[in-house]
Amino acid sequence: MNFKHIHIGKMIEKRVAESGIEISRICNFMKCTEREIAEMYLRENLPTDIILRWSKLLEYDFFRIYSQHLILYSPPAPTEKAEGLLYSARNDRETNLPQFRKSIYTKELIDFILERIESQEMSKQQVMDRYKIPKTTLFKWISKYKNFQKKTVENEIKISKRKKQRRDH
Repeated sequence: MNFKHIHIGKMIEKRVAESGIEISRICNFMKCTEREIAEMYLRENLPTDIILRWSKLLEYDFFRIYSQHLILYSPPAPTEKAEGLLYSARNDRETNLPQFRKSIYTKELIDFILERIESQEMSKQQVMDRYKIPKTTLFKWISKYKNFQKKTVENEIKISKRKKQRRDH
């Protein structure tokens, strides 16, 4: 998954193909023609209300893709708390907008980061500095997903051996 260059139309088209939803249902739900649907697939960007409708229809949160982009490529500005309001250290203006304390880490994002470390493209410290991932979080991922990958490989070997034994008999 490419979180740097998001082509939302292509991603929606992939999800439609995976879901097997008929075009007539899509057109009915989206209140548009087949031609308009095909045009949406070609668009790199779509209005948020349209993305929201697609998210509901396809039961997939397309907005998370953008959240992952922000986590990877636009680390949040540091904030300071004063008198119950959060201030952006960048411009010292108060905000009443929601402040999210936890980042959303999807399996794709975790894989993306762990691949950078495994390929030695980035060190653990570089990952923590660039993406503002807490050290404990990163080490939990490494522990959890390396063990998972090891078990997956072991299971694949067992399945392969069973298939070979069946063919030999």
